[in-house]
Order: sequence, then C-alpha cells, then structure tokens
Amino acid sequence: MPDLPQLLLFIAAGWLLNLTPGPDVLYIVSNALRSGVRAGMFAALGIVSGCFVHVFAAAVGVSALLATSATAFTVLKWIGAAYLLWMGVRLLMSNATPLELRAGAAEVDLWRVYRRGFLTNVLNPKVALFFLAFVPQFIAPGADNKAWIFLVLGVIFNLNSLPINFGYAWLAAWAAHRVHTVQRAMRWMDRAAGLLFVGFGLRLAMSNNPTP
Repeated sequence: MPDLPQLLLFIAAGWLLNLTPGPDVLYIVSNALRSGVRAGMFAALGIVSGCFVHVFAAAVGVSALLATSATAFTVLKWIGAAYLLWMGVRLLMSNATPLELRAGAAEVDLWRVYRRGFLTNVLNPKVALFFLAFVPQFIAPGADNKAWIFLVLGVIFNLNSLPINFGYAWLAAWAAHRVHTVQRAMRWMDRAAGLLFVGFGLRLAMSNNPTP
C-alpha cells in the first residue's frame, strides 16, 4: 500500500476529480432537480456502482485489454456512445415540470434512475481507461500484489466520491425547492442536459482508439 502522504494525495486528487463537472455530475444534478434528493442520491449510487465494475475489471486485466485491443475498445465505445445519445434524446423530448407542480414526483422510479446511472458508466470505456491510467500512479513499481493494491485504491476512490456526489444531489434538490427561477427553468435544464449528453455521446463516438 502507498505510505500515508501518498494515500492522502490520492484521496485529495480523487476529490478534485469528482468535483469536476462531467456527465456523472450532470446526471446526478438533473435527476435531483427534477425528482428530489433521493433521485439524485440513487443516480450517484448507480454511477459509483458502475465505477466499481471498472475497478474490478481493471484489477483482473480487462481494462488492460481495452487499452491494447482496438476491437474491444471500439465495440464498447460504440455501445456507450449509443447509450449516451439515447439518454440525450430522452432528455430533449422530456416534458418535466417543476417539483412543486408534480404531484407524482415522489413516485419516481428510483431503481430506473439507479440503473441508468450504472449503465452510463459501465458502457463508457474511457472510465475503464481512466482507472487504468490514474490508480497505478500511486502504486510503487516494486510493490507486491499490485492487483490487490489497485483494487483497494479503486474502492477508496469510489467510496470517497460518494460524499461529493451526494452533495451535488442535495444542493440541486435544495435549489429546486427554494429557487423559483430554477423550478420554472426545469424544461430548459432538461434540454441543456440532453444536448450535453448528445455531445458526450458524439465525442465518445469520435474518440480515437487506444494505440497498442
């Protein structure tokens, strides 16, 4: 395992990375604004669960395969791009209304929110390559049981992301309940989120395959 200063640096770097807005944060915030803090938290749990899949896969070498096999990367890339585009189109076509006007807001399917967050990460090969590139920087070259250390650091990274992701969900839900202009802008939020997801999907589709 890394020594304490290295471990603290790893935790701090993970927090900074998780604070950076991206498709994960966008998914959490859009669900919390539309359906409340519970929906945002389930979105965060789905995203983190997807990250755990990539951590375990990287620990057993699947991510190394994605990094070296153009075919494997391309297949997962196109699946992930198609899913992001589908999410974007759904948001663009959404007719969501503000929380205070939605009598059925409490009846939102939280497991569906969770599943979509999970798939958003699992079907993105760049998440797998991120863990493969980031985590080994904190593992000493001569360390024994590198796969085990990788797994432990990956679990730490994902667990540390939860407070930040939950914080995004809480802040978004708080704003939706208290700021009337945010509530009236829900449809615009969905449109903007939809365009961003479409953009993320197109960018993933056009990304270069890893060079063996």
